[in-house]
Amino acid sequence: MTGSPTVAVPRWRLWLELVRWHKPSGRLILLIPAGWSLWLLPAVPPPLPLVGWIVLGGLAVSAAGCIANDLWDRRIDPLVERTRCRPLAAGRLGVLEAALLLLVCLGLALVVVVVGLPAAQRGLCLLLALACLPPVLLYPSAKRWFAFPQLVLAFCWGFAVLIPWAAASGALTGGWPLALTWLATLLWTFGFDTVYAMADRADDRRIGVRSSALSLGRQAPLAVTLCYLGTSLCLALAAGLRGLNPLGWLLGLTAAVAMVAQGLQLIQRQRRGGEPTPAVCARHFSRQVQFGALMLLALVVGRLP
Repeated sequence: MTGSPTVAVPRWRLWLELVRWHKPSGRLILLIPAGWSLWLLPAVPPPLPLVGWIVLGGLAVSAAGCIANDLWDRRIDPLVERTRCRPLAAGRLGVLEAALLLLVCLGLALVVVVVGLPAAQRGLCLLLALACLPPVLLYPSAKRWFAFPQLVLAFCWGFAVLIPWAAASGALTGGWPLALTWLATLLWTFGFDTVYAMADRADDRRIGVRSSALSLGRQAPLAVTLCYLGTSLCLALAAGLRGLNPLGWLLGLTAAVAMVAQGLQLIQRQRRGGEPTPAVCARHFSRQVQFGALMLLALVVGRLP
């Protein structure tokens, strides 16, 4: 008896899978800090066309980061249960095709900066975009030489705050609101990506690559919880400096409590002797997208005229 014939997958579907568009949480989570930045500017709401260009640029950079990650890890991903079916790892896409798609995504991000952003702010935004390119492309290699590669990703995520701010104001002189939003983004990113790395601890240990989940060991859930607490406090201070109405504070407090509670659940799970499974880590990541988005909604609603 012969097996069922293999169904050919269209190339465009493999391209979308390569940039993770079948997993929208990973695309949205980069746009959330950009939203925090735009809604903590001195003057709100930000112009709608600017928001659209920032979204398009964020999606392009996010896609480029995914492709760069899979190019770096094309020999490691087949050894990891969570990633072995990715297009490059499984041999469904070639390196040259992926590299060309990477150039397309980077080109689209450049078009956003050069064509879409206001002319007066374009120079600073271009400098920031060029500055973020090396860490974005090199981050996937960090697991080979740095004990806390999630810190490199957090640094990359910080540009999602700086570039929208520069695009809207033409400077990075935002004082404490800008600094606090940037720090909140770094803490949040380090926290949720450490949880993501927990799903691969056994495989990473066997292969010999590094992660904050491995480096922190049993302290990882506590570190994640403290990151979420720090994120909430930083955004609350930034919002307080700008002014927020009662509904905004209520929504923000709800999101902060839920965010920190997720970290506490990891601590409780560890105390019971349980290691978070890949499914648990994936749900945690999706919930963080929801709570981060709720914090953004709190800023939008709370700063409405």
